[in-house]
Amino acid sequence: MKNSITALLGASAMTLVASAGFAETLTVATVNNGDMIRMQGLMQAFYEAHPDIQVNWVTLEENALRQQVTTDIATGGGQYDVLTIGTYEVPIWGKQGWLVPLDNLSADYDVDDLLPAVRGALSVDDTLFALPFYGESAMIMYRTDLAEKAGIQMPASPTWTDVKAAAKAMTDKDNEIYGICLRGKAGWGENMALLGAMSNSYGARWFDMDWNPQLDSAEWQETVADYLDLMQNYGPPGASSNGFNENLTLFQQGKCGMWIDATVAAGFVTGPDSTVADSVGFAQFPNKEGVDNHGNWLWAWSLAIPASSQKQDAAKTFIEWATSKEYTELVASEQGWRAAPPGTRSSLYENPDYLADAPFAEMTLESMNAVNTQHPSVQDTPYTGAQFVAIPEFQGIGTDVGQQMSAALAGQKSGEEALAEAQTLTDDAMIDAGYK
Repeated sequence: MKNSITALLGASAMTLVASAGFAETLTVATVNNGDMIRMQGLMQAFYEAHPDIQVNWVTLEENALRQQVTTDIATGGGQYDVLTIGTYEVPIWGKQGWLVPLDNLSADYDVDDLLPAVRGALSVDDTLFALPFYGESAMIMYRTDLAEKAGIQMPASPTWTDVKAAAKAMTDKDNEIYGICLRGKAGWGENMALLGAMSNSYGARWFDMDWNPQLDSAEWQETVADYLDLMQNYGPPGASSNGFNENLTLFQQGKCGMWIDATVAAGFVTGPDSTVADSVGFAQFPNKEGVDNHGNWLWAWSLAIPASSQKQDAAKTFIEWATSKEYTELVASEQGWRAAPPGTRSSLYENPDYLADAPFAEMTLESMNAVNTQHPSVQDTPYTGAQFVAIPEFQGIGTDVGQQMSAALAGQKSGEEALAEAQTLTDDAMIDAGYK
């Protein structure tokens, strides 16, 4: 009898080892933003529900992530089973056949709950090619205590003139408080996301209807001149190296009077890690006087499955879980509704618990709904997009132009010189690509 029990236990142990041995391991490439880091800390819930799937995370800085996943998918490298990409890449890569179509999601996923603007941005011919983890537009986050101390009142819908006045009034460099923090790190999705949106609010456009670059236009000249004026007079030192994460840290540490950036940051600047959580106000992305365009952007960090993955079923199981209502409720139960991934589902903005805990919810939804990706400039354009131009060549063009803008911010050249070089680089790229 003892030998029989021993044999049975041994067989059970072997079965467990075999089951564990057959677990599929997914390699997921993601960005080092706070919401993605938070998800990695909540994976136990996924493993309990899906013990046959394990996840290996490759967490990268934004520019590095874009470079690596673009190279891998364009070459069919198959290094990753899940990619964290956005509203720029998804429709382009989906049309190329590089992504797995997501047209048979489970009924529990409730795809009709996705915000229409986000769902549309991640679709090709009404077929989803990625699922949104969080969505965002852009807005102003500012220190209400510093504004009160300086005797200023931030309008709900300010102009860039209002922003400059507020930045000047709140700057106190002796105490390391800078009136404004804006992206300066080079990259098409870093400083050019901010400058692209800002240029739209000044009435600029990247190209005319014949695809001639317009970076030498008066509107771009004014955009860059005001950006440099703001940052060089009222911004933090070393701003040419600051992207989203660096400015988030500065704001949370109380060193920024104002920060204009992604709406998703609101949950962090009002969260437990922020030293100024109780003194944060929100306002719309600014517009230039006389220009009826606030230049809002639309972005969704999303999870997609490359066609080169050999583990597509497991990958689909994971991305459904990570972007589900169930995951949102998990975050809320662990860290409060304020921390829930924003900007993807209508039900979140109908949830009274979220609305009560997230003072930025209404401004986020209003900003996202105000975006017109089909007509980003007040002028006619041959392209769509908001803070980017939705053509494959923009990744290289935006990076080149971003390097010029970062160099101007660092004082290595003037804004006029940077724009002249950007104009030449962009013109050459468009000729090489056959647009002209």
